[in-house]
Amino acid sequence: MSTTATSTTSEVSSKEWKVIHMSEQEEDLIHRMYKLVGDKWNLIAGRIPGRKAEEIERFWIMRHTHAFSVTTNQSKAKHS
Repeated sequence: MSTTATSTTSEVSSKEWKVIHMSEQEEDLIHRMYKLVGDKWNLIAGRIPGRKAEEIERFWIMRHTHAFSVTTNQSKAKHS
């Protein structure tokens, strides 16, 4: 008898993501590791104590995706 688990996933828009703060050392390590191994977030997170792969990936997307940075900058301009 086999049992299959069903899971529900909900997508979260990048607009709803909270800003992830990293130290300069963490940012530097993420950039260097990304150059070496690409988007292997689990591997990168394994080098940064207390950080999860999802958190590292979100940080990378928020910093390096043009569409996200445009949205963020527009949001900042509205609140200024």
